[in-house]
Amino acid sequence: MEAGGRLIIIGGAEDKQGECEILREVAKAAGGQRGKIVIVTTATQKPLPAGRMYSEIFARLGVGSVATINIENRQDAGQSEFQKTLEGATCIFFTGGDQLRITSILGGTAMGIQLKQLFGSGITIVGTSAGASAMSSTMIVAGEEEDSPRKCTVKMAPGLDLLDGCVIDQHFAQRGRIGRLMCAVAQNPHVLGIGIDEDTAVVVEGSRFKVVGSRAVTVVDGSSLSFSNVSETKPDHPLALMNMIVHVLPRGYGFDLEQRKPTNYQPQED
Repeated sequence: MEAGGRLIIIGGAEDKQGECEILREVAKAAGGQRGKIVIVTTATQKPLPAGRMYSEIFARLGVGSVATINIENRQDAGQSEFQKTLEGATCIFFTGGDQLRITSILGGTAMGIQLKQLFGSGITIVGTSAGASAMSSTMIVAGEEEDSPRKCTVKMAPGLDLLDGCVIDQHFAQRGRIGRLMCAVAQNPHVLGIGIDEDTAVVVEGSRFKVVGSRAVTVVDGSSLSFSNVSETKPDHPLALMNMIVHVLPRGYGFDLEQRKPTNYQPQED
């Protein structure tokens, strides 16, 4: 786990009109009326409506200051006006879209460096959907859905490197992505796979996370694998994976990323 501030990693399609449990968690983490959220719309091809929507939501939830920046290319990422917008931010929020846009546009730029510095200083960074996938050191950028694990079911690339030792997948149960997450972990058994359902999030502080939202988080741990044929099988053949550990954690549960154990059980009332 990278030392620094809090991460809120959302599986996408979070409630925006009802109780807004997850977005209220974001508003609280940002500091409420004293906070400043900066919405980064780089991932989406429709930045204006995305930025407007989240700005209105966070204003409604009582965040004192909300700003939006759309960085469309690497030249934008070097402009001082965008860096100045981040000054004083207590929370940075990455929208959904295409996670490869986030990393290919921001990676190695002044903006990308500033993001890591701000996280190191203790601010909260949030990502939903594609923004969630980009949080980790290595991210899933594509892969077959609703299929058994196969060597060719997943393509990976470097992420923003805010969460070390993990790989994130989102819209998880809704899009049948268990096979591709298992494949990602089989190829990198030292990495924890974290699959986050829609309207669900993990809140990461230090080496632990808690689950919030209406559905569940699936953790795939390959450290106990006793056998895998991932290096020998043909790309289109199903993988053999033995003694892989899978945890399913709804709201009220948490996970210790260092100990690789579920924790923080809190029974929920009916």
